[in-house]
Amino acid sequence: MKKIREKLKLHPIMSYLVLIAFVILLSGILSFIGIESNYKIFDKNGDTETKLVTVTSLLNLSGLKYIFSETVANFVAFTPLSNLIIILIGIGIMKKSGFLRCAFTLISKFCKKNVVTFLVVFISMVSSIMGDIGYVIMIPLSALLFYYGRRNPKIGIISSFAALTCGSGLSVFITSIDSSLLNLTLSSAHLLDPGYTINNLSFILIMSVAIVLLSLLITFITENYITNKFGPYTYKESDFKNITRRDLKGLIFGIGAGLIYLLFFIYNIIPGLPLSGALLDNTQVHYIDKLFSYNSFFSNGFVFIITMLFVILGLFYGIGARTIKNNKDVCEYFGHSLDGTGRTLVLILFASILISVFKKSEIGTVISALLANLIASSKFTSVPLIILLFLFSAISSIFSTSPILKWTVFSSTIVPTLMNAGISAEFAQVIFRFGECVTTGLTPLLAYFIIYLAWLEKYNQDDEHVGIFKSIRYIVPYSIFSGILLLILLVVWYIISLPLGISTSVAL
Repeated sequence: MKKIREKLKLHPIMSYLVLIAFVILLSGILSFIGIESNYKIFDKNGDTETKLVTVTSLLNLSGLKYIFSETVANFVAFTPLSNLIIILIGIGIMKKSGFLRCAFTLISKFCKKNVVTFLVVFISMVSSIMGDIGYVIMIPLSALLFYYGRRNPKIGIISSFAALTCGSGLSVFITSIDSSLLNLTLSSAHLLDPGYTINNLSFILIMSVAIVLLSLLITFITENYITNKFGPYTYKESDFKNITRRDLKGLIFGIGAGLIYLLFFIYNIIPGLPLSGALLDNTQVHYIDKLFSYNSFFSNGFVFIITMLFVILGLFYGIGARTIKNNKDVCEYFGHSLDGTGRTLVLILFASILISVFKKSEIGTVISALLANLIASSKFTSVPLIILLFLFSAISSIFSTSPILKWTVFSSTIVPTLMNAGISAEFAQVIFRFGECVTTGLTPLLAYFIIYLAWLEKYNQDDEHVGIFKSIRYIVPYSIFSGILLLILLVVWYIISLPLGISTSVAL
């Protein structure tokens, strides 16, 4: 039996090929059966119209043409690919110059293990304000932080990914995604109450509590469950050196230069100051839209801004610590983190194909629409209705990872349903966001899941590959207990009728 199980274990690339074939076959079956659903969308005037969505079969000649003709374009346009390559350039020079070794060794020396884990989890969670870029920054850096602390880097990768996914719907400040969701929520609320208003601090209280509690929970699971799953890790002793005065001098140089660089950009995203606001899109009304709109320099250049910060930290550290002696060293350090990324690029290729064919099939959209209609047709009110929306949001997130797409399908049906039950539109959005984020890490359809898988493989020292399903199993306990925690928080908040934020209630 053991030999059979060993033969059935698939390489991650083969797992993606099996999933791609399964999606193609499933799309053909569901299309033949005639699976379809409908949902309401808003036109330019704010009126609603019904949209019918059906499953598109890829099990035919047109589907085959789509796969062959769009694969290259989808791979090139796959956001995790470009973001990863650019960010790794900055991480490479920080690592090779010694900045990360020095900084992370000091952190590990003066902080307890559980404190380090909490910092990784908390920072990963609040990084949602940066959007999805947090995945390509936090996962590689968390691995290195645990490595230089002489802990298994896979523990850092798993805890960071768990926080990034389970906390993806939690943000104290309104993000660009939240802004888009709020517009949909407001339009849906106007179907019943044309004078309904929502402010930008509507969720600050419940989100703050959720982030702190979830950070503590994920830290607890990591230290008491995940850590026990891994044995000793083999380190390169050449990577570990005593911190010298020269290293500390380099650290001061690097951090000082990095702070000056950050102050320049922070000043230029604050409106109203002399010569400030140059990086904003001033055609927008709301500040968050000025910051993250498609025409905002800050938004378009954000990945490169972070990369240059990493370059400056590593470069000035190298100058201060004398680990960088000439321009040749600088140029060689740029490509350090890109060495050996061939396997990662192949994984990204097949991940882009899987996500592309699933999106083309419209299976996720149909499932979301069916779930939204089930909620609307239910007779539930108060707590049972909250639980139903939470669970259906979690289910839909496995098949559709875009919050905006899901809420486009849900909002026009769900918000009026909850408002008729006496629940505010803002609380409806909070329930949706809490529900969807607890299962985001359980699906390879998440574009940035491949970064998580690739880094587990990168630091894997076992005889067998990590694989898609094994990597998902690591996240299951986080998903289950995060779901329980957030659902309890929602129910308690509703029963006690605490304010969600400034001038915002759970009830109408």
